[in-house]
Amino acid sequence: MTAPHTTAEQAPAAPAAKGSARPSSAGAPKAVRVPGGLSLRVDPRAALVCVLLAAAAFAVAVVLIGTGDFPMSFGDVVSTLLGNGTAAQEFIVHDLRLPRALVAVLVGASLALSGAIFQSLSRNPLGSPDVIGFGHGSTVGALTVIVLFGGDTLAVSGGAVAGGLLTGVLVYALAWKRGVQGFRLVLVGIGVAAVLTAVIHFLITKANLVDATRATLWMTGSLDGRDWAQVGPLALLCAVLMPVVFAHGRPLRMLEMGDDSAYSLGVPVERTRVVLMTCGVLFIAVATAAAGPIAFVALSAPQLARRLTRSPGPNLVAASLMGAALLLVADWVATAAFPGRQLPVGVVTGVLGGCYLLWLLVTERRAGRI
Repeated sequence: MTAPHTTAEQAPAAPAAKGSARPSSAGAPKAVRVPGGLSLRVDPRAALVCVLLAAAAFAVAVVLIGTGDFPMSFGDVVSTLLGNGTAAQEFIVHDLRLPRALVAVLVGASLALSGAIFQSLSRNPLGSPDVIGFGHGSTVGALTVIVLFGGDTLAVSGGAVAGGLLTGVLVYALAWKRGVQGFRLVLVGIGVAAVLTAVIHFLITKANLVDATRATLWMTGSLDGRDWAQVGPLALLCAVLMPVVFAHGRPLRMLEMGDDSAYSLGVPVERTRVVLMTCGVLFIAVATAAAGPIAFVALSAPQLARRLTRSPGPNLVAASLMGAALLLVADWVATAAFPGRQLPVGVVTGVLGGCYLLWLLVTERRAGRI
């Protein structure tokens, strides 16, 4: 098995030792020709992982929809989704539980794509939007609306989006020096996140009891009570931004090799970086507006997807499916683990993500990398 970040141009394959078997090419990427003279590069392992992740996300979504005060079997949920349920089942599935599952899918995919973009742009596995300040900016925007203006749910969502976008502009401007380098982006983002954390604490201390309680509940991150009003904007955002991000998958992969290498391969570096950063900030801002700040999905989903596919590059499709599956699993755990006392999904993702980060640090230390 070849190293995941080694290309044929970087290191030619060494001749096989005498008597040893040649490595199999069964799992190697293949070129598939499509009508019109175009060809696509397909990695069989990555494609299989994407199919399995999509199937897992669907299965967990069906289980989640069937969980609650009125439990439903897997078959009943599928039958109702196909239009063959009773009137009561139709109401419970379509009006109460399906919107929540769809919000979980869209928020998880948005967080994972944002994480994949910023980890690739910064060339740092810790370059996650909830580490380098963009999630904090959305939180400050939402809390400003809650504490200072007493806004309703729509105003809070607008404040979260505006806060995320302003933070993105600020981080980009502070990190700019004849371009934006990955290490500078991470360092500036961590500094901005520290400042915004102080602003969050200040807003909480200035709030009255009612607003402070409301703000604290929002900051835990929750999918409870989500309906079709949240599904529409999220679906529209994903329909517009996902094709843009997927179309920039190859330039993003080139940027992981450094600006000079990307320039030499014909990538318009700064324009590509601005487009992808804008998409990443919008993903994290709208996801935070819809469900509150949900930790660790943006950090862990792209890394788990890359470990499963064993492919270089951002693995955008696999990362988005992994994010959707992770958030669905976390919401199912939050719903089923403590019957009658449902946990916010942000608490579950924090615990699961923290355990993953500790495991990652232990394995990296044992491997001698840290």
